[in-house]
Amino acid sequence: MGRMRSDEPDEVSGDLPEYAERVLDVADLIPPGRVMAYGDIAEWLGEGGPRQVGRTMALYGGAVPWWRVVRSDGVLLPGHELEALAHYREEGTPLREASRSSQGHLPRLDMKRARWDGRPSETGTDSGTDTGDAAHI
Repeated sequence: MGRMRSDEPDEVSGDLPEYAERVLDVADLIPPGRVMAYGDIAEWLGEGGPRQVGRTMALYGGAVPWWRVVRSDGVLLPGHELEALAHYREEGTPLREASRSSQGHLPRLDMKRARWDGRPSETGTDSGTDTGDAAHI
């Protein structure tokens, strides 16, 4: 796609590293209302791991729907919780109600229902997982 990163362009060409380009391409594929964990993307690519994907998203993820690339435990991205939560609510991403002991009483992603496996469903929707309103917060 030839995305340019805004903070530190490649000293020679200004292009993103190939791995970063591949991570961002996967992030672009995630449908609204669905998420992939950092490790899911690494597995999809067959390269790297959760930390490499997380680092890539931290450096270059502003040009893609970054809120759809998440921690596997469903905890909202520290420092970006409210912005991400607004996106999740707008897109109808399944959330779990926050426990009283959770910091700031923020909900978590319902990873069982929100996780996208990368395959389109036969019905033409993302993967057939129910995202009914009952679990939305």
